[in-house]
Amino acid sequence: MVSISSDVIRGYNDTMILFLLKKAPSYGYEISKSIKAMTNEKYIIKETTLYSAFTRMEENGYVESFSREAENGKRRTYYRITEKGNLYYNEKCEEWKLTQEVVGKFIAEESM
Repeated sequence: MVSISSDVIRGYNDTMILFLLKKAPSYGYEISKSIKAMTNEKYIIKETTLYSAFTRMEENGYVESFSREAENGKRRTYYRITEKGNLYYNEKCEEWKLTQEVVGKFIAEESM
């Protein structure tokens, strides 16, 4: 079975996370489960990768964190996308389209 190289997908972790946060604020474990489910387990984001992305995106102003009490009574850190994050997400989507166009020129039709 072919797997996705972490080098290839690393630049798009933020995009995947922001996509999910565009729908609603969320917390790390829930986002991790969503990515796993949406990719049919073809990509499982590591916890360290996820929280590094949250830290980086919060420092860049793409997301903001807030604390909320979960159903079990424990406090949980949630994240929500900011306006700057929405702009960054749109830029990354355009970049992805261009990446597909360029790399697609070098993918043999018979291998697809």
